[in-house]
Amino acid sequence: MHNKEHLLIIGAGLCGSLLAFRLAQHGYKITLVEKRPDLRKAEISAGRSINLAFSDRAYKAFKMAGLQEKVAKLFIPMHGRMLHDLEGKTFLSEYSGREDEYINSISRTELNALLLDEVEKFDNVNLIFNHTCQHLDLDESTADFFDEKNQKKINLTADYIFGTDGGGSAVRQSMQSQKDFLFSHSQEFLTHGYKELHFPPTEEGEYAIAKNALHIWPRGENMLIGLPNPDQSFTVTLFLAYEGGQYNFNNLTTPEIVEEYFKKEFADAYAILPNLKAEFFENPTSPLGTVKCAPWYYNKTMLMGDAAHAIVPFYGQGMNASFEDVVEFDYWLTRHDFDLKKTFIDFSKTRKPDADAIADLALDNFYEMKSHTAQALFLKKRQIELALEKEFPKAYASKYSLVTFKDNIPYKEAMEKGRAQDKAILSLLKHDKLKDNQSLEEQLKLIHKTTKQLLEGDFLLEN
Repeated sequence: MHNKEHLLIIGAGLCGSLLAFRLAQHGYKITLVEKRPDLRKAEISAGRSINLAFSDRAYKAFKMAGLQEKVAKLFIPMHGRMLHDLEGKTFLSEYSGREDEYINSISRTELNALLLDEVEKFDNVNLIFNHTCQHLDLDESTADFFDEKNQKKINLTADYIFGTDGGGSAVRQSMQSQKDFLFSHSQEFLTHGYKELHFPPTEEGEYAIAKNALHIWPRGENMLIGLPNPDQSFTVTLFLAYEGGQYNFNNLTTPEIVEEYFKKEFADAYAILPNLKAEFFENPTSPLGTVKCAPWYYNKTMLMGDAAHAIVPFYGQGMNASFEDVVEFDYWLTRHDFDLKKTFIDFSKTRKPDADAIADLALDNFYEMKSHTAQALFLKKRQIELALEKEFPKAYASKYSLVTFKDNIPYKEAMEKGRAQDKAILSLLKHDKLKDNQSLEEQLKLIHKTTKQLLEGDFLLEN
């Protein structure tokens, strides 16, 4: 099929590149513009990547595009969270009781490069780098860019515009500035920021810690996490408050106090961070925030990915949600026989509740990861959930599994059911209703019954 519309996609990151690929498959003429240099040719500045957790919702998008085999070559499987306590002892909390359910560490740069390579194969795609969007006329579907290489302005006109230009989206800002357009927008930052560090390979060229896990050092208000890379290194991210407590980003101002902090809180990690002090002061400290807005479209312009719904990274679903946007958009596009106006309306209306849900879940998981993962009650809950998933793989799925592995269940539904299950199990444990002498089948029936009561609005148990 050949479509005559010319589509301008602003932002050639992960979402924009996959969107361009899929719409090019449908025969649209595509102009894909990116303000940064071509990451396949330019040196990427350190400290801003946050390794990505690639799971089922993203894989669904790559299967739709026919790229599943190519992306799978970039995966490093992670079967669970490896928890590190203050004494350096570790405990693996598996992601699922089903053996075929796990997430994958993947390099943002390698993934984006794969998509750009595939996009460039289409004759109907024009890929432009080093062009900063300066102004948009959303009524006329035109955009002004500054060509950083040649130091000149250019104007591009299209039939439709897509804003996939991230959390600081210029396209979203243009929507917000439209007169008489009721546009709702919120941007909320955590009190925490993040800084990336690096575990190099050992002298023998091996991983310094267990390869197939996402490592977490939960320390109450702050935490360290590590994800494996293909070169036997780990990308390590410190999540720390800007202020408050004995240590924070605002008072870690000298190499001595940084060293003191890591020796005290992350001793086993400190031992394999040979460049800690240099990396800590050379790499940037970056903020963490959530963006919500509505509606996602204006006239012939549509927002997608982080431009529409940026979230914090603690559920590992930011990229997955953006890729799933492309799947959902493709569903409405084909259902409406490639009528883009109708597609904009229904995609925005049906997708936003799910985007809001995963944003809220990501914040929930922030508090869970930095503190609750080390608590006895949480560990007992996970033990029960894993046993139920293993024994009754079709009858039970934890909140994490519903979000991460059940790509046929919308985020909003997964959130509602998952939260109810969590509350049910924690309350049953608190009131000693789940006993070791019960069979797993008895526990499952009790959890299902209590979860149903919660979903129907009944009170759970008296305190």
